[in-house]
Amino acid sequence: MAYLGAAYLWVKAAHVIFVIFLMAGLFMMPRFFVYHQETVPGSPEDKRWIEREGRLLKIILNPSLILVWVFGLMLMVEIGAWHFGWFHLKLLFVLGLSGYHGWIASYTKKLARGERPLGDRQLRMLNEIPGVAAAVIVIAVIVKPF
Repeated sequence: MAYLGAAYLWVKAAHVIFVIFLMAGLFMMPRFFVYHQETVPGSPEDKRWIEREGRLLKIILNPSLILVWVFGLMLMVEIGAWHFGWFHLKLLFVLGLSGYHGWIASYTKKLARGERPLGDRQLRMLNEIPGVAAAVIVIAVIVKPF
């Protein structure tokens, strides 16, 4: 506990809290997409889905992602994580989830424009990404296999 001192556990708790918020949003949004795609572009229901997705992105997903990174980087520096193999695996999957977040933001914009590039099955498959990534990250951090 080099620089955080007594705040270390508070930072760690905040990191976990915002990871939970982020993961909830990453699980919800593709499900929203499945329902949204069934609507007629420009319809009142389409507009409601656009509003819901925008709120989820702006109120939950974007702030959570930023805070996960801020608190995570603080923890990384505090414990010198860069020297651990398990951390490299975690970082790889966190970068992947950050990219997935970016894909979600871009798909939200496509749906708002009336585009429907993916089918329901594809969206349901993509919905598995955060679960797999979370499992790998938790195993890396808790078990520290290397």
